[in-house]
Amino acid sequence: MKISGKSCCVSIILLSLIIGCTRKNTFNPDDPEILHQNQDMLTQVIIYDVFSPPVAARIYVYSSLASYEAVRFAKKGSPSITDKLNGFGKMPQPVNGKTYNYTLAATKAFFTVVRMVKVFSVDSLSAYEESVYHNFKENLDDSTYQRSVAFGDTIGKTILARAKIDGYIKSRGKPKYLGSADPGKWRPTPPDYLDGVEWCWNEMLPMALDSASQFMPPRPPTFSKDTNSAFYKEAKEVFTLGKNLTEKQIEIARYWDDNPFVTEHSGHLTVGKKKITPGGHWMGIAAIAAKQTKADQVKTAQGYAFTAIALFDAFIACWDEKYRSSVVRPVTVINEMISRDFVPFLQTPPFPEYPSGHSGITASASTVLAHLYGGSFSFQDTSDLRYIGMQRHFNSFQEAAAEASISRLYGGIHYRQGVEEGAKQGKKVGNHIIDKLQ
Repeated sequence: MKISGKSCCVSIILLSLIIGCTRKNTFNPDDPEILHQNQDMLTQVIIYDVFSPPVAARIYVYSSLASYEAVRFAKKGSPSITDKLNGFGKMPQPVNGKTYNYTLAATKAFFTVVRMVKVFSVDSLSAYEESVYHNFKENLDDSTYQRSVAFGDTIGKTILARAKIDGYIKSRGKPKYLGSADPGKWRPTPPDYLDGVEWCWNEMLPMALDSASQFMPPRPPTFSKDTNSAFYKEAKEVFTLGKNLTEKQIEIARYWDDNPFVTEHSGHLTVGKKKITPGGHWMGIAAIAAKQTKADQVKTAQGYAFTAIALFDAFIACWDEKYRSSVVRPVTVINEMISRDFVPFLQTPPFPEYPSGHSGITASASTVLAHLYGGSFSFQDTSDLRYIGMQRHFNSFQEAAAEASISRLYGGIHYRQGVEEGAKQGKKVGNHIIDKLQ
């Protein structure tokens, strides 16, 4: 199998090193851009290492929380977020009367977590970290530097204590989920017929939710071959729409694909293409919002943390229902009941259909971002520009989320009810997070 993306990752690492050297005399140790660069580096590593969307969200949430809990002391009165979440211990406090650089502490906390939540490209991280720490060293006195690093490391390790008991380690030993041959139930889909991804993700300890099933969606339509049934009509809609996509619909579907690993087959050759995850796309939108509003380092870290919590809990809620109802994907139904030749515009991801994960996590993330930056926040989304060469303009976070949701219907991988109920569930998750963290 041929994998693309390595040269891109290496180039970005080298660029980071060059930036670190050229900024030697202009480096601002309190610049929120440092936090943006940290997050961007993590996204590059997640793409290169090919994590599933739920696992990527887990990496984002722990690292973002560590960053915030360290940098919040730069603005007096900024409250702890983890104090209001499930399962975290009391966060360390800085020593009164001692000098710290909290952006450096946040950077150290961030990468202490990233290294321990099983990111594989440690060489890439080391090169980037060394360049960042070098800049801090040249702009801080030695005692402040050492004290800040030690404080950030302690914050990171406190965050990691929760990660050790959240259910992830236990989930790695679960058997594969191969679906069922029963009518209407999910089974592996073409072209690669992979087993179900993260089928026990509902056993993860949520950040803010009371339980994985707190916002359980209504039951999906009952499977039926009757051409007058609700189920058949939904499948027929996917087929008809897929055969008559407009250029705009194709553009929207392609833009929001965010499939971390798409395979293309040509004879005996299989080529894998790596792209940003759905969560990574919304962490990118959080970055755009912070930069556009000139947010300081505390507000920047808060935006990342809120967004990551929204993604993480929305994945848990969505995956809880996905493997409860285990609804068959449109491509399977259409190939068996309508047309053997049907191929969806987007490659079907390897897990059950109901509800739509994109719809859920984007509704959740857009809800918390609207809370932080406003409900009529207009922005140019360039999150995916370097990966697929596309960008789009939106008048609000909710508008972007709605487009991401309907893109799954255009792509031929979800039924209409799957995207609609996924969006409703995600909005409930987002509002619950806001209520809990206020």
